[in-house]
Amino acid sequence: MNIDQAPCVNAFRGLWERLKEHPLSRIGPGLITGVADDDPSGIATYSQAGAQFGFNMLWTMPLAFPLMAAVQSMCANLGRVTGIGLAANIKSAFPPIVLRGVVLLLLVANTLNIAADVAAMGEVAELVSGVDRHLMTACFVFGTLLLQMFVPYHRYVFFLKWLTVSLLAYAAVLIAVDVPWSQVAVRTLWPRFTLDANAAAVVVGVFGTTISPYLFFWQASEEVEDMAARRGSEALLRDPRSAVVELRRIRWDTWSGMLYSDVTAYFIILATAVTLHAAGVTDISTAAQAASALRPLAGEFAYLLFALGILGVGLIGVPVLAGSGAYALSEAMGWKEGLERNVNDARGFYAIIAVSVLAALGIQYSPISPMKALFWSAVINGVVAVPLMVVIIMLVSKKSVMGAFTASRFLIVLGWIATAVMGAAAVAMLLPR
Repeated sequence: MNIDQAPCVNAFRGLWERLKEHPLSRIGPGLITGVADDDPSGIATYSQAGAQFGFNMLWTMPLAFPLMAAVQSMCANLGRVTGIGLAANIKSAFPPIVLRGVVLLLLVANTLNIAADVAAMGEVAELVSGVDRHLMTACFVFGTLLLQMFVPYHRYVFFLKWLTVSLLAYAAVLIAVDVPWSQVAVRTLWPRFTLDANAAAVVVGVFGTTISPYLFFWQASEEVEDMAARRGSEALLRDPRSAVVELRRIRWDTWSGMLYSDVTAYFIILATAVTLHAAGVTDISTAAQAASALRPLAGEFAYLLFALGILGVGLIGVPVLAGSGAYALSEAMGWKEGLERNVNDARGFYAIIAVSVLAALGIQYSPISPMKALFWSAVINGVVAVPLMVVIIMLVSKKSVMGAFTASRFLIVLGWIATAVMGAAAVAMLLPR
């Protein structure tokens, strides 16, 4: 029988064609950006919030949602309207020292964050499979690196979009446990806790995890990538005819992607509150520790869902972290960039990705603790986020940059509120305890 006529081959081809036509395959960068926001280090932060404070940290998610969505919308609009990424826009509108400082700190923070993420993935993989965590960490690092370097973006992003389904694991965890929903609703709207140093640190961690600089660069650049992947599509400044459709798509894509991310973070806090906090387990350092602690309390099903969710979002988060730094530095240096280009055509861009993930892998074998790496990543992100958000708001408010597509007053107001919240978080984080 001809192999092309084999039933399994035909079935696979049919499934592939159906997947390509699925509405999920047409969703833009907002969904991936939202899921990358809930990376393994973010899951550790949310788990600590739930374990330590129970339902009394759920309020952070409804507050964070409009703020994170507004900032990401501004970044997406900036990329689609101008046809260049965030770093390239900063380069054209501000002194070189502004861009250099931001990009340098971004690269350091991203590398440390990748180190924490891949360490968590390795730990979880060892829990699930029994294979040594260092070996699993190396497999994840080289696997994501090879995919980014040798698989064209339009194919690679297709699989990333399907990986976003892994976040549903955290909603499913709640099926396996009893949730007092009336109490959850009350504490979400009316929390009870003392705003001492410990509570402030958790609030800072939650907001610092939710509104992160690497996501700003990623979403702006991925709008440019998506535009370049569509034949005949140009920046809205040069071809405004599709502006209404494109800006509506960005608005829907970004707000829905951030909502998906925010609701998932809410579920993680809730799941750990109703299990770990209720059982007196109040100190969680890693996402893998949270998954392991769930096992005797919520059962094998909840444990496996939580663990597999960590692996799924890690496979999205690591490429986003590495890619955002590569976009930023390549645009700053004037190098060719883009995941759609082959390695020989954008050597500098792919070299940055390779150095970032390999340096992160090296940290696993150094005296540096992955959790210390995560702490310093949070500190750097807290320092970078505030001035960077000011720069973004200034860019999207300028007609010289955005033409007729400057940001709405609604987005600008939310952007300044987000900046104030992150500024207060950064100050609280840097104060001695």
